[in-house]
Amino acid sequence: MEDYSGEMKKLAMTLLSQLAKELKMDDQEMRQLFNDGVQSIWMNYYPPCPEPDRAIGFTPHSDNVALTILFQLNETEGLQIRRDGKWVLVKPLPNAFVVNVGDVLEIVSNGMYGSIEHRAIVNSSKERVSVATFYSPNIDSDLGPARSLIGPNNPPVFRRMPIDDYFKEFFARKLNGKSYLDFMKLEGSTK
Repeated sequence: MEDYSGEMKKLAMTLLSQLAKELKMDDQEMRQLFNDGVQSIWMNYYPPCPEPDRAIGFTPHSDNVALTILFQLNETEGLQIRRDGKWVLVKPLPNAFVVNVGDVLEIVSNGMYGSIEHRAIVNSSKERVSVATFYSPNIDSDLGPARSLIGPNNPPVFRRMPIDDYFKEFFARKLNGKSYLDFMKLEGSTK
């Protein structure tokens, strides 16, 4: 597990570096925020459910992290994302990762990258197993739009706060779609 964790951290940092480059964000700013970032790994097991219409595997939400890297251990479908108000099934590909942008990256990018609202559904005859790796900024940092992305033509869309306050506030709330991201938006922002 230690080797897997180390490789996931390398992958997350590579992805974050490339995303920063695409935004024309100061690479040093991204590294300072994430080099000693917090990583957690969840193993998800969804057993077969004889009445899948009456159960949900995981309620709709967006992740409160920068990136989620999901490895689906079997090819049982169950991950759905919300696109244009409709739920779309994400077909698992063998030996591939699904990478979700989380709320933290939406905030850091000042809304240029949008977090993904998603849910898990259950299957009537097959189990679903996945490993989700979550990557967040280091706990001593402030969370807000990257300073290198803010200017007269690009005002901040989100508030700035210490990352530990961000997580405390998040975990004090009920999981409900993207409602916490809405809370983080500055009043009057148009994105």
